[in-house]
Amino acid sequence: MLQTLGLLLGCQLVGELAARGFGLAMPGPVLGLALLVLVLAAIPALAERLRPTTSVILANLSFLFVPAGVGVIGNFAVLSDDAVALLIILTLSTVLSMLATVGTFVGVWHLIESRKA
Repeated sequence: MLQTLGLLLGCQLVGELAARGFGLAMPGPVLGLALLVLVLAAIPALAERLRPTTSVILANLSFLFVPAGVGVIGNFAVLSDDAVALLIILTLSTVLSMLATVGTFVGVWHLIESRKA
């Protein structure tokens, strides 16, 4: 378990260092996740060794959202001042995300169908 956590946190640390060191506009954890994907692609057997620990983390993922929820409640007064703008932005970003997902799905579906023919 400690080795798995070390690998996960190590990838995140390398991603964070790369993002800050090179001044990239991408979050460090995203770069760390990309690094982890590359490591798992290079060493497929490693995925099975990570599975027990990552399953526990995913099963308890809701606990990781508690601090974020507390932060929202703690800043409720600030958020309520901009409630209308936040509502518009959240609605718009949700719709755009859904459209991007549908567009991606349709594009991949057309690629798959064109290869079948």
